[in-house]
Amino acid sequence: MTTPKLVATDLDGTLLRSDGTLSQRTRAALSAAERAGIPVVLVTGRPPRSVPALLERIGPHAVIAANGATVHSPDGAIARTSPIRLHTALRLAQRLRTALPGVSFAFEFDGAFGHEPAYPDWSFGDEAVELVGSAEKILAHAAPGGPLLKVLAHHPALPLDAFYEQARRVAGRDAETTHSTGLSLVEFSAPGVTKASTLLAWSGRLGIAGRQIAAFGDMPNDLPMLGAVGHPYAMSNAHPDVLAAAERRAPSNDEDGVAQVLEGFVDSLAGRSATGSGVCGIPAMGLGSHYS
Repeated sequence: MTTPKLVATDLDGTLLRSDGTLSQRTRAALSAAERAGIPVVLVTGRPPRSVPALLERIGPHAVIAANGATVHSPDGAIARTSPIRLHTALRLAQRLRTALPGVSFAFEFDGAFGHEPAYPDWSFGDEAVELVGSAEKILAHAAPGGPLLKVLAHHPALPLDAFYEQARRVAGRDAETTHSTGLSLVEFSAPGVTKASTLLAWSGRLGIAGRQIAAFGDMPNDLPMLGAVGHPYAMSNAHPDVLAAAERRAPSNDEDGVAQVLEGFVDSLAGRSATGSGVCGIPAMGLGSHYS
């Protein structure tokens, strides 16, 4: 087995269990990989404001958040942002509203979250909301929120797949379009900004090529990242499109699948057999087919 020089892992549905917890086994496997000289970067659709709390739970690792819009050092500080231009976001919202009547929007800024009144509160729960109003009003008064990192859209009637395909066509080259929750939300980032593009730029500065990276994911927003690395792992609980695209399988998130594979990497580096505690991934052939 060729051991990767870097591990990139999604969080929800991948590293974290279905109840949102991190197992002790997974925490230990992450630490063991780092000690063995395999850096770990957490790659998530979650917003920057969630990063400090995540690192408290998971441990000190680099983080790529908001589907690639921000890069954070292991202490949680933002090292880089790739924002959406406000006039581009406004044009996108207006075009989507014309093409898909009933759509509503939310906006993730570096330091604030805002949403239209019709945007469903189940999607953000008890998170602090600082801006409420029309898209036009929020974007016109957005300066205190810092750079705009992500636009989210909800449609109350369209099935997710249909909503996503129509939204992607309307957005065109104005934005990267994806979805990650399995719910009726579509997410937009700045053109060219994906988990993959930011991961490769970040790893390149470390002298690590994409073919030397192992990545784990479960949802469509992970597809660019999985397609850009040499060791792509789909979780066994992954979305069908992810299962079809990735060359390797990891056991499910509730089975600590990422930890099992990492244990194999560490065992390999130590010159030990990777059978038993470590699983090196199962080839895709022969198997059935909230932010991530």
